[in-house]
Amino acid sequence: MFNIGLNTFKEIVRNKFLYLILFFAFVFIIFSLSLGQLTIWDDSKVIVDFGLAMIEIFWIIWVLFVWSQLLFKEVEWKTIFLILSKPIRRYEFILWKFLGFSWTIFLIILFQAILFLGVLFLKDIEIDYLIIWSLIFTFFKLEILLSLVFFLSTFMSNMLTILVSMMIYFLSHSFSLLITMAERTKNELIIYSAKWLQLLFPPFEAINIKDKIGIFKDYSINFFLFNTFYSLVYLAILLTFAVIIFDRKKFER
Repeated sequence: MFNIGLNTFKEIVRNKFLYLILFFAFVFIIFSLSLGQLTIWDDSKVIVDFGLAMIEIFWIIWVLFVWSQLLFKEVEWKTIFLILSKPIRRYEFILWKFLGFSWTIFLIILFQAILFLGVLFLKDIEIDYLIIWSLIFTFFKLEILLSLVFFLSTFMSNMLTILVSMMIYFLSHSFSLLITMAERTKNELIIYSAKWLQLLFPPFEAINIKDKIGIFKDYSINFFLFNTFYSLVYLAILLTFAVIIFDRKKFER
């Protein structure tokens, strides 16, 4: 079972697209040093916002376009039949695949976080606790997005998985706006429907605190604990549904 996670990790590390993403992420983080000098606004906020945004954007692209192909490659190349013919349960296959991918994300996010914090240190920018939490929440976002791609890829095509995942990602960042629009209708049914619908989507807006850095600091520890717990529960639910569907899925030889 451990070999599945290890092989997934090795497969991702050998992926050339990974190094392309790492290269551009590195270039853009370094570019943020000069970007602060080109703006009339507070250069420290520009550097922080740009660096955090680049880390998240590049990894979202990678999760969507790399993982969405992994399961389809297993099916198309018929290697999944060889794996499942061994004494291994289907849920173990999914979970160890997820862990292998997650381990890669964790290690590289950690590397980029150290690089980014080093840039802030060199620029003598205060490393606020919100910056640390923003990096942690970025990791949670990617893990939830990864589990969403796992779930969708069990019953959708490659391209449809990417499109639906992107749509859910952007909608999940805009629910406060949707609820505000619903409240303007003054229709109780629409308002409550929008609020209940929000529960079905990932908590991306709640954990998107990078926009508040330098603007709002009065977060309680309960905010971070609740959203950490909520993110992990949401991730677990998506993986559970992915396992259930994959366990019942029939593959044609």
